[in-house]
Amino acid sequence: MPGYGASEMSVGQDVSLAAQGRVFTELLAHWGLEEPLVVAHDFGGAVSLRAHLLHGARYRALALVDPVALAPWGSPFFRLVGEHSEVFEQLPPALHHALVREYVTSASSPGLHPAVLDRLVRPWLGDPGQAAFYRQIAQADQLYTDEVQDQYGEIGIPTLVCWGQDDTWIPMAKGRELAARIPGARLEPIAGAGHLVQEDAPAELTAALIAFLQYTR
Repeated sequence: MPGYGASEMSVGQDVSLAAQGRVFTELLAHWGLEEPLVVAHDFGGAVSLRAHLLHGARYRALALVDPVALAPWGSPFFRLVGEHSEVFEQLPPALHHALVREYVTSASSPGLHPAVLDRLVRPWLGDPGQAAFYRQIAQADQLYTDEVQDQYGEIGIPTLVCWGQDDTWIPMAKGRELAARIPGARLEPIAGAGHLVQEDAPAELTAALIAFLQYTR
């Protein structure tokens, strides 16, 4: 996802879910992947759903892990930052660092190992990283999932919905609703995991994904 992780971050960059969906579709075409197995988490879920439903990206199967997919989404803090991103961008680096650490920490149920937390926070620090952190929140408009959520009933590929039972960012009820909207989708609750399921319960998540993906080969 451009503008995230180790990718380039620049002023004025379009990192919206609309842009990400187009980029993902183009990337699959560039790689020559006609029907890949796709596993997507959080905003990646919205990106993969938009690519499939709006841009014709074809998947052999889709596994969604605590995805951003159904309204309403975004915590009060998330919405506050989105409405005043230009103010938050000017925070002193030390305050920004503390804010991002607390924000990322809240995505885990049992808590993150300090080294893992450092790794997840690092891309959002420094001049480009701090601005990019608030840029991606400012552009995270619910409109982009509103555009596709009524089309989830049209998904005709094998779909697995994994959800951390202790997710405080997007509650488990959203996972049940999403699985009910997608024909034939199976819901896999992950006990003891928050939103960062891959960090909180990696073995359990991996086992669920492998079983699903092997079955769909």
